[in-house]
Amino acid sequence: MTTASTASTWYGEIPTQLLEKLHPIKLVIFDIDGVFSDGRIYLGNQGEELKAFNTRDGFGVKGLLNNHIEVAVITGRRSEIVEQRMQALGVRYIFQGIDDKISCYDELSQQLQLSDEQIACMGDDVPDVQMIQRAGVGVAVNDAHPWVQQQADYVTSLRGGFGAVRELTDLILLSQGHLQLYGGVSL
Repeated sequence: MTTASTASTWYGEIPTQLLEKLHPIKLVIFDIDGVFSDGRIYLGNQGEELKAFNTRDGFGVKGLLNNHIEVAVITGRRSEIVEQRMQALGVRYIFQGIDDKISCYDELSQQLQLSDEQIACMGDDVPDVQMIQRAGVGVAVNDAHPWVQQQADYVTSLRGGFGAVRELTDLILLSQGHLQLYGGVSL
């Protein structure tokens, strides 16, 4: 059931105010661990690092890029796997090993000449809070730290690594009238 203050989506009832805030978004900044992945890091005996990525999240990122919405990742860890995954998706702005995420956010927003209202940010833990608070739309994944969830404008119905990225991409595209179940291949 839809009321004047909510819209019915695949992800449940969403406040229309949130959809209005998503409408001007031109850049989405994501953390990696706990957002694109479930937050676990698998280390092998030879020192190799493995992470699991959800192809539906990748499809959502491609949907943003195909509709001229930039995507960036800002993560505290460095990982070749992240570089490979993001490059495969066409993400141009990949910042790894970043301790001061808000400074990176500021530099990127200045470089792209975007206001905070044109930026959405998704995270899961304390290092993401300043970006979540600054962005026009701050989003926490369903299994984010409880304090981080309290700082966000929206908490996804899905967990990090299990479709939370896709949920946000779908809502942005829906708010901008671009969600026609965009075509392409799953990545």
